[in-house]
Amino acid sequence: MIHISETATLLLMLGFAMFLGLLLTRVLKNFGLPAVTSYLIAGLLIGPCLIGKWGFGFRTFEDVENFGILSDVALGFIAFSIGNEFRLSELKQTGKQAAVVAVIQALAATVLVDVSLLAAYCIFDLGDNIGIPTCICLGAIATATAPAATLMVVNQYKAKGPLTSILLPIVALDDAVGLIIFAVSFGIAKAIYSGVAISVITVLVNPMLEVIGSILLGFIMGIIFAMIEKWFHSNTRRMGISITFVLLTVALSMVKMEIPGTEIEFGFSSLLVCMMLGTVFCNICDFSADIMDRVDKWTAPLFVVFFVLSGAELDLGVFSNLTVVAIGVIYIISRSIGKYAGASVSAKAMKCEPQICKYLGITLLPQAGVALGMSVTVAQELGSEGAIIRNIVLFAVLIYELFGPMLTKIALTKAGEIRPRPEGQDRSRFAPQK
Repeated sequence: MIHISETATLLLMLGFAMFLGLLLTRVLKNFGLPAVTSYLIAGLLIGPCLIGKWGFGFRTFEDVENFGILSDVALGFIAFSIGNEFRLSELKQTGKQAAVVAVIQALAATVLVDVSLLAAYCIFDLGDNIGIPTCICLGAIATATAPAATLMVVNQYKAKGPLTSILLPIVALDDAVGLIIFAVSFGIAKAIYSGVAISVITVLVNPMLEVIGSILLGFIMGIIFAMIEKWFHSNTRRMGISITFVLLTVALSMVKMEIPGTEIEFGFSSLLVCMMLGTVFCNICDFSADIMDRVDKWTAPLFVVFFVLSGAELDLGVFSNLTVVAIGVIYIISRSIGKYAGASVSAKAMKCEPQICKYLGITLLPQAGVALGMSVTVAQELGSEGAIIRNIVLFAVLIYELFGPMLTKIALTKAGEIRPRPEGQDRSRFAPQK
């Protein structure tokens, strides 16, 4: 009789997940799909909804959650990489444009989703399924864009040009804007749901403290990181210190703060903290570019795991509820229009180049981890309405994650920032070496 320990079982799941993800990149390459889409499909296939339930992969969603620490670490490195795009020399050209577009496209998505869902609530009498708090929360969640999928596509195809240059800062700023909008909207929704008075502290003070605290923590860690990095002269040790500081920063960002006897309580956004860490590092360390290249190679397998796990988290069970599907379709259409129109109009107002005005909105459609995190918070506080919101977001993430990376690739290609390479050359820095 063969006995397999729980640890061995988890490692087998992880190894099988990585193998299938990498295998699908070769199989689906002929269809022109980005690697990130292949990883997501692989995760979905071996997830609890498909072959995983027969023992060939992740048997339950609890199995997927067991690898949550890997996802947290991967998101930290993704945010760290995006932070390296905030070089002051480049921000002098695109910083103002990126900030304005990031705010307007996020607000446009929120307003359009709110209006669309409230209209559906009134016209189709959805009171038995959703309420005003649901509409408000979904509007706030609509702001979130998945930085991981966007960065993965940009890196895989080595996209370069005006659209790519403004895209990554906008994706980074989108997280800060989204956190504020969500915190304010969720505070209002929670007050309506519970029937209590709206508190200025919970609606305005706490979210601002979270954003400011995250930026400050990332700045402090970045200064310490850059100082210590200069003590080492070996590139291997410098890479080791870089990995160490990202891990430390992710851990510190999980700390919660509160003042006893008051309503003031806040945490930190690991994405914002790690973005700030990368921003400070790239601006005060003159060898940051070389270190980042080395860190990217080290994190390549970690990113594969992250996206396969993201695919395994997608729950096909949401399709069983037609109301959730209907509301999800309204959410997806209105959010997509809001993102596209908001980005296009604001880019034209800021006199961005034509390809930015035309294609930027499409690249902002992917949605995943941040939105799911927001939906978990809502589900914990709003009872039955929170559960519906969670399912609607799961449905939307399933659609956005499978099609968003492909649309991002198409938009960057149409903009002329992904250029075809001779047949046989693999464009992905994340691809396995031949």
